[in-house]
Amino acid sequence: MTTAIVLAGGLGTRLRDAVPDLPKPMAPINGRPFLEFLFEYWRTQGVERFILSVGYRCDAIIDYFGENYRGAMIEYVLEQTPLGTGGGVLLAARNISAGERFLLLNGDTFFAVDLEQLMCFAQRNDADCCFSLFRSNEEGRYMALEVADDGRIESLQSGKGGIGSLANGGVYCLRRSVLLEEQFTPNAKWSLEDDIFPAALKAGRRLTGIEFPGTFIDIGIPDDYARAAQVLNQEAAWI
Repeated sequence: MTTAIVLAGGLGTRLRDAVPDLPKPMAPINGRPFLEFLFEYWRTQGVERFILSVGYRCDAIIDYFGENYRGAMIEYVLEQTPLGTGGGVLLAARNISAGERFLLLNGDTFFAVDLEQLMCFAQRNDADCCFSLFRSNEEGRYMALEVADDGRIESLQSGKGGIGSLANGGVYCLRRSVLLEEQFTPNAKWSLEDDIFPAALKAGRRLTGIEFPGTFIDIGIPDDYARAAQVLNQEAAWI
């Protein structure tokens, strides 16, 4: 897998006090944009092409990175109005071949996932979408998932996860078929978590999940942003 879609079009309202004039992925961490940490982490694991779904203050992202990051190509698709996580993916996925598996990332979260392990698990289980999972340490913040012993996802409940339960880490290996493009059209606002994934599960698409022990951080939460520099410094041996 060499292509990753990065959702980078959100307004970042929860972070506005700390970073008033920038899109969330450009929030500075140790003097560097958070997005640069994502690019570097995934580039070192073999991603050669990033497709960014951008909207709010996209000029800040485009002017900083241009069309290349250390040999990896960067492409941009522009959300004329905010399209949500689902609409952003649908818009960007039109640049990917129908049968190709690709990586999907949130531009405001970091999750230390082994890409080769994720890919192998998805391929071995013929998954239409493979979720990267972690154990939640908070009540009600993350999507709750019921996962069978073989990794097959049996149910999804947004915002219902409890402490110690498996939570969605926002790193996915997927095929376009899981997006149900015949039902969910681009250029409309959709949620991956509340609209597309539940519909895909109901439609019989094969959703699986694999747990990873690595660091997870969501800089859209002010408390997480405050500790991001320390967390990413610990993870940054690869930069």
